[in-house]
Parts: sequence; C-alpha cells; structure tokens
Amino acid sequence: MAEQDDLKILVSVSPDELKAYITLYKGDANNNVTKEDMLRALAIQRIIYGIKEDVLKQYAEKPVYNQQICVAEGVAAQNGKNGEVKYHFNTTVANIPTILDDGRINYRELNLIQSVKEGQILCTLEPALMGTNGMTVKGRTLNAVNGKPAVLPRGKNVAVSKDGQALYAATEGEVEYLDATKVSVYTNHEVPADVDNSTGNISFVGSVIIKGNVLSGFTVEAGGNVEVYGVVEGATIKAGGNIILRRGMQGMGKGTLVAGGDIVARYIEYCNVEAKNNIQSEAVLHSNIKCGNKLELTGRKGLLVGGSCKVGKIIIAKVIGSHMATPTDLEVGIDPTVREDYKKAKDELVSMESDIKKADQAITLLKKLEAAGALTPDKQEILTKSVRTKIFLSSRLEEVKREIDVLDEKLKQDGDGKIRGTSFIYPGVKVTIGTCVMYVKENLQYCTLYRDGADIRVGAIDK
Repeated sequence: MAEQDDLKILVSVSPDELKAYITLYKGDANNNVTKEDMLRALAIQRIIYGIKEDVLKQYAEKPVYNQQICVAEGVAAQNGKNGEVKYHFNTTVANIPTILDDGRINYRELNLIQSVKEGQILCTLEPALMGTNGMTVKGRTLNAVNGKPAVLPRGKNVAVSKDGQALYAATEGEVEYLDATKVSVYTNHEVPADVDNSTGNISFVGSVIIKGNVLSGFTVEAGGNVEVYGVVEGATIKAGGNIILRRGMQGMGKGTLVAGGDIVARYIEYCNVEAKNNIQSEAVLHSNIKCGNKLELTGRKGLLVGGSCKVGKIIIAKVIGSHMATPTDLEVGIDPTVREDYKKAKDELVSMESDIKKADQAITLLKKLEAAGALTPDKQEILTKSVRTKIFLSSRLEEVKREIDVLDEKLKQDGDGKIRGTSFIYPGVKVTIGTCVMYVKENLQYCTLYRDGADIRVGAIDK
C-alpha cells in the first residue's frame, strides 16, 4: 500500500500477486493525479509487470475517486496436460441386448466378445503437453507443472509399434481391458457356465471353451476349436477347427454341428452334423451325418442307428441299425461335398436350359415384329437384353457342363469306401458305395462291406 499527495493514491496487490489496483482519494490540496504519479506509486510497491498504461492514462484524464481500479495484471501459470491412452476398441462392453427392426429385443445377441485380428491397432498414445510459466505483477516467475507422458498398457499377446506410440494385437483373439493397466489378447474365450441369455450367442475368431451347457436356440461360432464340457441341446455350433463335446448333443431335430476339422462327442442324437475330416462318437442316433474321411463309433456302445450318413472313406461301428429294422441310410466312397456339388451343377444346368429356351422364344417373337416394322423402342430394349442373356447363359452352360463332366468322373473313379460292423449290421440298413447300392436283408456279423466291380460284397472284418 502506498500513499502520495496527502493520501491521493492507494496501491493494493491481490494475494496471488496477479493483479494490482489503484484507488484515488481527493487530498486537501485537491491536486489532479497524473499518469506519472500513478507509475511512481506502482514502482514504490515494485509493480513492474503487466501494467495497463492505457488504463492509467484514462484514469488520469477522468479520475474516479474512492473506487478500486485494476491497473496491472500478471499471467497465471498454465500447467501442462498429462498424456493419455486412446483406445481403439470399446472398453465398456455392456450387457445390452440387440433391438430388432420390428422393435423386439433379441436377448441372444449381447455382443459381449470383442474379437480382434492380428496386427489390429488396440490403443495409441496422445502426447503430454508442456506447461507455460506465469509472471506476477511484481516480476516473480510462476513455475508451471509439465504434463506426464502416458504409458502403454501392455499385457499378453500384444506388441508395441516401432515408434513406441501404439499397441497392436500380436495374434487374433479376444481383447481384454483390465482397469486401464493392461490390454491383452487371448486366443481362447472361456465361458465359465452355460451359454444362455446371460451370455447370448458366442462369435469369436479364436477357440471357445464352454464349461457348462449350450442351451437350445443359441449359436456358438469360432474360428478355432470349440470345446463343451456340458450338454449341447438344440443349438448350433460352427468351428473352423475341431468340435469336442465332452458329454454329447441332444439336438431335438434342430441341433447343428459344423466343423472344419474333426468332431468328437460322447453321443449325437437327432442332429445335423458335418465335419470336413473325421467324426468320432460312442453313439449316433437318428442324425444326418456328413464327413469327408471317417465316421467311427467306438466305446462301449459303438451304435449307429437311423438317419443318414454320407462319409468319404469308411464307417466303423459295433452295431449298425437295430433289430427293429430302423431305416438307416449309409453312403461311403465319395466325399459328400462332391456329390452335393454334382447335384447343384445338375440343377443349375436344368434351370439354365429352361431360361435359354425362354430367351429363344422371346427373340423369335421380337424378330418377327422387327421384320414387320412393328418393333417399339421398349421392345427393342427387351430384344437386346434377351440376346445378351442368351449369350451369357450359353457361355455359362458350357462351363457347367464341363464341371459336371469333372464331377461325374470323380464319382465314377471313387467308390472304394468301406463299412465295417464289428458286431451286427441289421436289416433296414441301406448301403451305397460309390454308385452301387445294397439293402441289408438279414443280420450280418463281424464283417466289412466293400465294393467289388458293380456289386457290394460282404467280407471279413479286417478286409
């Protein structure tokens, strides 16, 4: 505080020294206060920074008495900002069901798993910002605090980029975020209990392990293997690798298993099952089976009853069919996919021949109109399209015919499959090996069915 000319000028400073004020009082002499007078008063109080000379000039020209006026202002220190980790995946997965277009809620699609691919960026660093020092009106430096750099939350199966500023997945799998301290990628996704409304459907790029059951109506899809410790009901399981059911599957006529490798299950009942390689179980009952290599029924039962089985090479079972002559349809010797491709090609051939016939009829009719000079622009466009369609279909027709010839040759060349019954093969069993068909009409024991030319023979069990 300073007084001049009989208390005409009073200087005060804020506690943080970021502002200085002048208050003018009329003295006994009633002298006017000049700008220089106020500068001297500020200098006495060591006010040297941020002085507002324009305010002082205005104050001197039009003085205001008994009122505090800010005439100097310092600069506050600006602290820096800490660096941050920016996440490129959802760190707060909520158990929220999907709402369908018609407004219904699908509680089976909860989207609880976040799958990532190898090389996918998981998080990046945003740099820390440096602070800016401040200055008081008395010229004292106010030191700012600089921001601290963030640290990448490196966990398992992740890698740091060369510049150290990003974290990416070192393998494909499920990304997991733990309290902002670790980001990891796991190649296996484990469901600790049942697949039900609490988990929703499972879709994962890696392997899935389910410690409980898979309830009816739910779907599990995995790029790797699927292993289920409990029972699978009328659900759908699709795996790029193997499917292992430690107990089995009671499909209720709507259960489906599809594997890019093998399928192993204790029992399979009323299901649709497809494996690219082998299927192994203790019992397969009333199911539709497809596998590219071997179907083997082992264990205490070794039972294959009802349904249809299309197997690439060999079927091995203790008991095939039943003493009640349950219809059981077996096909071996041809990869099921070859037969299916052959059927699709034949169906496409019939459809294209019909379409070409229709195009020919349209072209003939329109040509007659063109010859009579009665072809309108619309009909001219139809004619052009019909000609193009015929050219395209004719070209595709030749391709399909060549495909059929190749598949037909495969069907003729294959057919060396076998069916081995280590105990009984009962009547009611239909056997197809390649293009040969046989109906079992009496009980067969300890034998192998194989193809011999145009016939199916019953040979020794080790045939």
